[in-house]
Amino acid sequence: TLAAAPCAFAQDAGTSACGSRFAIVGGVGLNHPTGSVEAGATRADLDSEAAATLSGSWFVNHNFAVEAWGADKAGYRVRTADGKVASVDAQPYAVSGQYHFGMPDRTVRPFVGLGYYEMNYDNETTTSTGALAGQRIGVETAKGPMATVGADVTLGQHWFARGDVRYLHGSSDMSVNGTNVGEAKANPVVVGVGLGARW
Repeated sequence: TLAAAPCAFAQDAGTSACGSRFAIVGGVGLNHPTGSVEAGATRADLDSEAAATLSGSWFVNHNFAVEAWGADKAGYRVRTADGKVASVDAQPYAVSGQYHFGMPDRTVRPFVGLGYYEMNYDNETTTSTGALAGQRIGVETAKGPMATVGADVTLGQHWFARGDVRYLHGSSDMSVNGTNVGEAKANPVVVGVGLGARW
């Protein structure tokens, strides 16, 4: 009760975010794969790009929240020692539980989260030259756990800035001309920044 008292007094004064139960954050995230594509003895690296992100959170109380998060499509480039051989679009979405440290009226408020994600792949294409030229490739949806660490910086009663890092762990079956040839283990780290509103 004593710990919550300053928050309650500030809320009565109309200057605090303590009564906020919902938050939405729009931003951008750099989707960086930490894994690779493994097809038999062949190994290919992945690189990617930044994409727009959007999340919505419902606060069960001052500290616990449930978040739905997603990102726009980011292009993955598949590279071997001979250069780029293919590309694919990757789009993640996730649901997680989060714990936000301290009270909502703190200037800087760190948080951690753990949840479940799926990464949808489409627009798989090969280059006109290289090992996969002229072949049809497919990458199945990746599924697995997602861990999040981040912090919110209060800008006003209803506004805040956010920085976060998300690690998505999971693999996908990869096929060439309909035949399974190995796995795509992207395991991306998504580093994001955004602007949020709460009410």
